[in-house]
Amino acid sequence: MSIVRYLTHPQVQIDPDVPVPQWGLSPVGRARTEAAANAGWLASTTQIIASGERKAIETAEIIAARLGVMIEIREAMHENDRSATGFLKPAEFEVVADRFFAAPDLSVRGWERAVDAQARIVREAEAVLARDRPGDVLFVGHGAVGTLLFCSYGGHPIDRAHDQPAGGGNCFAFAREGRRILHGWRRMEEIGA
Repeated sequence: MSIVRYLTHPQVQIDPDVPVPQWGLSPVGRARTEAAANAGWLASTTQIIASGERKAIETAEIIAARLGVMIEIREAMHENDRSATGFLKPAEFEVVADRFFAAPDLSVRGWERAVDAQARIVREAEAVLARDRPGDVLFVGHGAVGTLLFCSYGGHPIDRAHDQPAGGGNCFAFAREGRRILHGWRRMEEIGA
């Protein structure tokens, strides 16, 4: 059975003066990714597909270097488009993110609608999986669109109740055949332990 994993990038270097898609990993995020790359649970991975955002690419590069696998960048796997608001302080961000998930058919403060972001991430995942190459697949991306993908494959309505735990660096897995969820969100340190 081929396993497909969706891994969110871990902690980033937050800089309000830099556009969010250009943020890179923080030292903590980099160390967590290096530990995960050496943990062994990704050993059967033959494809690594990353969002075009810097933090996802950096996460994918660390893992790819350890596994000797090339990464494929798919620009349309980016996080939900929040450029209408740009950087929001954490408390304000959480309020807007709650509304994003609670009203998936509406654009909250100009953000991409959750239903549109979900259709986009599912379309991207399906395009990769349709190639039916041998081995496990690792998608490296983001919390909101990862949650939307989880909701779709898990048969759940869009709801933040299915969101990853705080801090990023979380993974869920599903079987390529039938898209059956194998496990929900787990911290990267807890997989294979």
